Amino acid sequence: MTLPARVRRLAGRFRSHRPGVDASPRTPGVSPGRARRAARAVGSVLAVLLVFAVLVGPDRLGLLTPGAFLRIPLEGLLVAALLLALPAWPRRVVVAVVGPLLGLLAIVKLADLGFRTALDRPFDLVLDWLLLDDAYGFVRDSAGRAGAVGAAVGVVLLVGALLLTLTLALRRLASLLVRHERAATRAVAASTVVWVACAVVGVRVVPGVPVADTQLTALVGAHVAQVDERLRDREVFTAKIDADPFRDVPGDQLLTGLRGKDVILAFVESYGRDAVEDPELAPQVNGVLDAGTAGLRAAGYEARSGFLTSPTFGGGSWLAHDTLLSGLWTDNEQRHRSLLASDRLTLNGAFRRAGWETVGVLPAATQPWPEKGFFSFDRYYDAEALGYRGPKFSYAPMPDQYTMQFFQQRVRADADRPLMAEIPLISSHSPWTAVPRMIGWDQVGDGSVYGSAATGEDGGDADDRDTGQIRAGYRQAIGYSLETLISYVQTYGDDDLVLVFLGDHQPAPVVTGEGASRDVPITIVARDPALLDRVSGWGWQQGLRPGPDAPVWPMDSFRDRFLTAFGPSTPPIAAPR
Repeated sequence: MTLPARVRRLAGRFRSHRPGVDASPRTPGVSPGRARRAARAVGSVLAVLLVFAVLVGPDRLGLLTPGAFLRIPLEGLLVAALLLALPAWPRRVVVAVVGPLLGLLAIVKLADLGFRTALDRPFDLVLDWLLLDDAYGFVRDSAGRAGAVGAAVGVVLLVGALLLTLTLALRRLASLLVRHERAATRAVAASTVVWVACAVVGVRVVPGVPVADTQLTALVGAHVAQVDERLRDREVFTAKIDADPFRDVPGDQLLTGLRGKDVILAFVESYGRDAVEDPELAPQVNGVLDAGTAGLRAAGYEARSGFLTSPTFGGGSWLAHDTLLSGLWTDNEQRHRSLLASDRLTLNGAFRRAGWETVGVLPAATQPWPEKGFFSFDRYYDAEALGYRGPKFSYAPMPDQYTMQFFQQRVRADADRPLMAEIPLISSHSPWTAVPRMIGWDQVGDGSVYGSAATGEDGGDADDRDTGQIRAGYRQAIGYSLETLISYVQTYGDDDLVLVFLGDHQPAPVVTGEGASRDVPITIVARDPALLDRVSGWGWQQGLRPGPDAPVWPMDSFRDRFLTAFGPSTPPIAAPR
């Protein structure tokens, strides 16, 4: 053995006997280096899957199936080619810009998915930020303040996590592409050829989902067009507000066919066409309507029914109220705010000008509502003013029967002139987990009775129900609201009562399914035959239930048709402006 070799051997023995040094052989297992490599591989796979999911993930719940991900995104191929072509510094710039953009696109897709599920429309980048306060209020009223705060914090954390995670994922993907440049270049080139071939042939593994995907480009283009439309719409809508044929009609020429009548305009929350036509929903709801038709007819009343097309779906009741009362199609928050800032004559305002006392009874108004002045109410009752002392029913602060009993006893009973009352009923508001039951009108009192015998049906926790349970809760709630109105007329009606009731919008797609119409039933009930003769030209069907062939009008046409039908026999003459 040579001298250098002997020296190295002795040095090795010396090190092995130093205190604190373990000279025993390593136990079998995964080495730290191998574990790190496995972790990097898993991280790379997750990064690829996350970016791919953002690129091809659908924005509709009905398309959220495994087949929807069998696509080749053109945008992904372009980004991958760019990252491969650029040197290090420009590549880092691309990652720093495109990563957060992918995060924003993921947020928009999730928002579209949520809005299509709840309201059957995509998220509005310009206007829907204004709905965050309403959404917070809905969660607070349904689940309490703690639940609302938790939901708000969760949304903020989710937004931040998406922005950061997508940026880190794209950086990992860029590193992976560069590290395997030759294989990555071949894969991108081959995928591009396949994309072109699929685009030419129109290949679809799943119907309606092309393999050659440009969904992200279409999504961005649609939202850009949406922003442009919103920016131009303000001027267009302002011109429509000013073009009002009834703006300056004198009061003595308005509503002459209703003189001396108390008119109640009741909105039934989420009462849509599916309630009277869907095979699963209609039997119970139509049973209430048909029995009500017979009962009212026996008491001397007749009814006529049709359909209106609402500007909203699944929510946004105030937009339907705006549309019906103003005669203007109000389908977004910008139009809503422009309308409220105007002096447009509403149906309420027409009654007030013609001498009626106008009343607003809004049981869901739990916060200050300065807009009440626009609707020309002489008297206004919000949730606090209604004085309810019973429990809440899910979202609804009070049952509909209590609302109608308050109106009868505290408003109509002591009125010294004809009333026009707008009353939105809310027992049929989502989430349909608790439905009160009808009781004797003399039992209602201050509502404390609802803490015991009148609690009605409970559909369980809102988060634990399946679609069948949700639909059953909706069906029960609509039946209760309609029964309340029918019973009110039977109990308190007289020759001078006119009831107009309608839905504000269809329920959410979880009840109707995707692609449902925006039609809602509308009915007018009266005992005076001459009054119903005035609407004979409308073609509405007899009874409380409109059939499949009943006329369908856009909701913004109702104000003018109503004022014309119940105005003088000759067209109104506007006073000089």
